[in-house]
Amino acid sequence: MYRRIAISILALHAVTYSSAALSSAQQRPADSQRAPINETQTVESLRSRLAAHLNQPRFDPASWGVKIVSLDTGKTVFEHNPQKYFSPASNAKLYTGALALDRLGPDFRVRTSLYSTVKPDSAGTLRGDLLVYGRGDPLMTARLHDGDYFKPLDPLASALINSGIKRIQGDVIGDDSYFTGPPFGAGWEWDDLQADYGAEVSALTVEDNCIDVFVKPAERVGMPGVITTGPEVPYLTIMNRTQTSAKGTETRVTVYRPVGENTVYVSGRIPIDGSGFYSSVAVHKPAALFATVFKEALSRRGITVTGRARSFDWKYREVSPIDLSKLFELGAIDSAPLKDILRETLKPSQNMYAQVLLLHVGKAAEAASKTSPPAGSASGSTGGRQSRLRNKDPNAPQARKDSSFDAPPSTEQLGLDEMTDFLTEVGVKVGDVLLEEGSGLSRKDVITPNATVALLSYMSKHRWAEVYRSALPIAGIDGTLEKRMKGTPAEGNVRAKTGTLRYVYTLSGYVTTAGGERMAFSIMLNNYFNVERSAALRDPSSGGGRPVPAPRDDIDAIAIMLAGFTGRTEPSNNR
Repeated sequence: MYRRIAISILALHAVTYSSAALSSAQQRPADSQRAPINETQTVESLRSRLAAHLNQPRFDPASWGVKIVSLDTGKTVFEHNPQKYFSPASNAKLYTGALALDRLGPDFRVRTSLYSTVKPDSAGTLRGDLLVYGRGDPLMTARLHDGDYFKPLDPLASALINSGIKRIQGDVIGDDSYFTGPPFGAGWEWDDLQADYGAEVSALTVEDNCIDVFVKPAERVGMPGVITTGPEVPYLTIMNRTQTSAKGTETRVTVYRPVGENTVYVSGRIPIDGSGFYSSVAVHKPAALFATVFKEALSRRGITVTGRARSFDWKYREVSPIDLSKLFELGAIDSAPLKDILRETLKPSQNMYAQVLLLHVGKAAEAASKTSPPAGSASGSTGGRQSRLRNKDPNAPQARKDSSFDAPPSTEQLGLDEMTDFLTEVGVKVGDVLLEEGSGLSRKDVITPNATVALLSYMSKHRWAEVYRSALPIAGIDGTLEKRMKGTPAEGNVRAKTGTLRYVYTLSGYVTTAGGERMAFSIMLNNYFNVERSAALRDPSSGGGRPVPAPRDDIDAIAIMLAGFTGRTEPSNNR
């Protein structure tokens, strides 16, 4: 679902297929699925073509859910099973993103602070531990900083240097107790958790809570491959079971990290003339990784740390509460605004970021429940709980209450409760959206096309509608749609969220037709397996070289039909 997604969960195979087979299998939909753009079409003709596409015999075992509505007239253009439940995959991020934008606003920022129990002395020595307190900034990653693993932490190191510190006689402690609850979204499955798209969620995040693993051939055949990591810090234990193979052999490497461990087993072969192998592996206890990387970043900036890197989580803080008001804040940095976080969540479909957004809403709801501002004090608010969230700064330091036998709800649950309130405001029918977490990675999440189109319609009129729309992938241009729908009327036009799980394919968003009409759509294909395509990928000679569309091509065909539609709907009577 995100990042460098070439990872298979327990076994990461580098397999090279015939380029002819791939190009054949990834052909755009057949001409019969397209419509000429140079003639005016009718809504009835569009509906006929859409129905014909869905009713192909190869889809008999599968389930289609489609809803298309004109944003200009409010008229339903087409629907098929709009009221039924479907697994949304990453279409769930449409809901989380809308919720976070509505509740927190596009300019919301996240603060990361540096604390200690003592002040540094006149020589710049801190005689105690340095506490890095995270509040959920997900963007400290090399991907957004020119590929430099330490550059994202430079502002934090500079803040410490500006406080006069030159030496730390203590540990660097990563504290990610800001969010409470398990480090995974509810319903995430164990075999997703070593992959980068299943990375643990933390209030203190670095490098998307993953470590890159690179395997290069050795100088001689038979020798173990050369394994390096990025960032190069002593965090993972690498068990190298690779071997350099002869020229021309196929690269076959597997990477396995047991759940709850930071030992990574790398096995397989890599040819001596090969270009190498790459994967990205999620780590366990990412706050400790943050402390480890930050300690190295400080060393590179000339600050000596005599202690070690370690971490505290919310479970530790239940028995050892922290009162930040009694600590010395040595420095702090603020994240990019939420509108940027939203873009980096939706365009690449980043699961961990989406879950963090849900947790931020939950944390804001928790803060609002403790301190409600006077009625009417929120400028532009729509009242109620929403008003309280927009007036409370969830980044403000707060001491935890003493633990009791009545366990409070997790931050995730608080976010989901707020989601329920938000969907009521949107006008979504109760029960049409059943989300367990914020990313769509859970196979327990179900939604209806009706609900998704209602959400998209609502957000098209929201005061931050353009921020929301701009955060979506653009067909043929960027994000998860960068390579899709190129050379069609949808290119540069369709803005939509993709979604993919095993046997699940979804696409929901906005399109402007060739006739100039704005539409919102939700397309969901569940329980679909194309036997013919699977055979073509295994054996390029099967099927006589005839193109076999990928499931995403079947989804895209509908968006392309909409983009090329030259007709218009009639205005609704109730507009």
